[in-house]
Amino acid sequence: MKFGQQLRTSLIKDYYYYYISYDDLKTELKTRLNPPNSPTPHIWNEDDEKAFVQVLEAELDKVFTFQKVKSGEIVRRIKVSQKEVEDVIKNMDSREEARKPTEDDFEMLEEDLSDIIADVHDLAKFTQLNYTGFQKIIKKHDKQTGWTLRPLFSARLNAKPFFKDNYDVFIVKLSRLYDLVSTRGNPTQGDSSAGGTQQNFVRQTTKYWVHPDNITELKLIILKHLPVLVFNANKEFEKDDAAISSIYYDNRDFDLYLGRLRKDEGAEAVRLRWYGGMGTQTIFVERKTHREDWTGEKSVKARFSLKEKHVNAFLRGDMTVEQAFEKMRKEGKKSEAEIESLEALAREVQYTTLTKELKPVVRSFYNRTAFQLPGDARVRISLDTELSMIREDNWDGKVRSGDNWRRTDIGIDYPFQQLPEHDIERFPYAILEVKLQTQAGQQPPEWVRELVASHLVEAVPKFSKFIHGCATLYPNKIDLLPYWHPQMHIDIRKPITHHFGIERPNQSVSVSTSDEPSDSEDEIAPVPPMPMADAEAASAPGVLDEEERAGATIPAQTGDDYPFYDSEDEDSDEEETHLLHRSNATRTRNAIVKALQSFGNTVFSYGSYLIPHPRATEIDGPSPKAGTTYARKFKAPPGKRIFVPVRVEPKVYFAAERTFLSWFEFAVILSAVATTLLNFAESGGMVVWAALGFTITAVASLIYAAGLYIWRVRMMRSRRAVRYHEKYGPTVLCALMVISVGVNFGGALAGKV
Repeated sequence: MKFGQQLRTSLIKDYYYYYISYDDLKTELKTRLNPPNSPTPHIWNEDDEKAFVQVLEAELDKVFTFQKVKSGEIVRRIKVSQKEVEDVIKNMDSREEARKPTEDDFEMLEEDLSDIIADVHDLAKFTQLNYTGFQKIIKKHDKQTGWTLRPLFSARLNAKPFFKDNYDVFIVKLSRLYDLVSTRGNPTQGDSSAGGTQQNFVRQTTKYWVHPDNITELKLIILKHLPVLVFNANKEFEKDDAAISSIYYDNRDFDLYLGRLRKDEGAEAVRLRWYGGMGTQTIFVERKTHREDWTGEKSVKARFSLKEKHVNAFLRGDMTVEQAFEKMRKEGKKSEAEIESLEALAREVQYTTLTKELKPVVRSFYNRTAFQLPGDARVRISLDTELSMIREDNWDGKVRSGDNWRRTDIGIDYPFQQLPEHDIERFPYAILEVKLQTQAGQQPPEWVRELVASHLVEAVPKFSKFIHGCATLYPNKIDLLPYWHPQMHIDIRKPITHHFGIERPNQSVSVSTSDEPSDSEDEIAPVPPMPMADAEAASAPGVLDEEERAGATIPAQTGDDYPFYDSEDEDSDEEETHLLHRSNATRTRNAIVKALQSFGNTVFSYGSYLIPHPRATEIDGPSPKAGTTYARKFKAPPGKRIFVPVRVEPKVYFAAERTFLSWFEFAVILSAVATTLLNFAESGGMVVWAALGFTITAVASLIYAAGLYIWRVRMMRSRRAVRYHEKYGPTVLCALMVISVGVNFGGALAGKV
């Protein structure tokens, strides 16, 4: 869909006259370039540029003024609602029965807050749509006129930054008020930092990508069910409070990267994390350890804290573990058992850092909004925005971190304009993490299942900031890429699948601009959406992940190397050469082959009706749209491979061994039959030939079983997602059996005759 049409279909009625006049600006461009009474196109000149910029600035001023007024109105409404809520909460303890709030009072407050939430949602969509409109009309201007307006107008946009309003302040305040009202003045009590004090915690986590157009809407939806987790309620919220930075460590061979990517048993990730700005003195040293399901253990994240001034000495081994925890022992705030556990962890991390020669490799920075009931970790949702990955190494001769544990030339000043492009990867999406702690057989809340199945999110199982940062920032050092790497160019916005979104009181769901995605002015075919993870399936233990389900349904022609998608440079070169040098004889041969294939497919399709096979049961319900693609095979960049993790448990090896022994038993029985026939056969008779047939079948089955067993073990060790079932072997051996039995039966009949 063209952007002009998208704009018209996504307009908010009350804001109608304040949107950018996109169609008028397009008409202005078209009229000046192609005057109605002129037979030839007009050459764009300085007067045309001034006139167009004047019209464009008038539109910018209109949008900026409305956004500023509307934002101020929301601020005032929040202040009024805050006072009303506080008054109602105070009256709850009043001794006068007449002053005590009723259920109607709380319902009216909840309705007012819902209306404010809808206003914040509409203003965010208004801002996003207008900003996109300005970007597109400037792009169209530069393309059609040949004059460059983008740098100049970017400065004017920054002078009137209607698109830079921070809605997180609104969200935090609205979350607190809505929680007070929805709980009728009795919000959940608990330690807001619960989880921050835990050293070892295990959660079931599912990750999703969120398009920037949907971030504010998603936050507003979640805050109606979970409050924003604020660690210090007595302090006014600032943007720096949401900043989280992590330094990931690895060596020159990227051993930790490869282990985490392949999901090797016991694979570790070591990182140093701090919350807030660069002045933070408390640094958390964390270690993530991956555990396979068959071990009966869960993947664990463990951490301990250090003062920033001691980090370098600790990582170099100059500071011992005992010295690092000496102050903690003197304070006596933790038990001896807890301190010993932390010391053991610190000793292991220090040993790993020194023996594997780990150095700072990638920094991840993002602003996190966490939603959770205080002290209740059963449902925790976090949304990471402005995600950036930054190089920290010194391996290419450029000094970044030097001898320090992190580089000091940057802080938390997103978007880090001072960095060169090859030093930073600005991730285009936000990362939503849904963390659940549910009992066995317990389903996640209904609203969570609706949220993760909605058009607002895109499931990306096992996504890792560390893995993505290494894969994108070190293209010359890393050849094995994560499965999501080739999907980065795909627009993840999807049409609305069901009524889910911000709803005004007594009105239908607000329209989301994400239902009509558009990347250009031209008509484009809709991109098939990537598969969404089912919330119920994701919550069940032992169920295959999205990429593993894809690995279990491999096209037959992909062969052994399916999880390692080859780069397309060889195929592209061959195809180009083939197109340039194809002769008439080649075209004729291809036509014949195509005709034979078509004939064979026709014969097979009609013949398949003669073979009985199970049919799917028809059920009522919506059917998938025709032409919708839920999986696709991606090509890796030249010289790269894409790894899709495959789970191989010990029982798989035992199953392969049992299958081999079954074939071995079958071969022994056939050889016994052949020996028996030889003992009772006359020389030169048909029975001798039957015995020979049984012998050949027995030997063939032994060779086939041994070769198949060796191949399977090799594939399992390399974690290849190949077809492990026997496709042709049983058919061939059964045919040999039929021939041998037929020869034996024929020989017996001939002997009687």
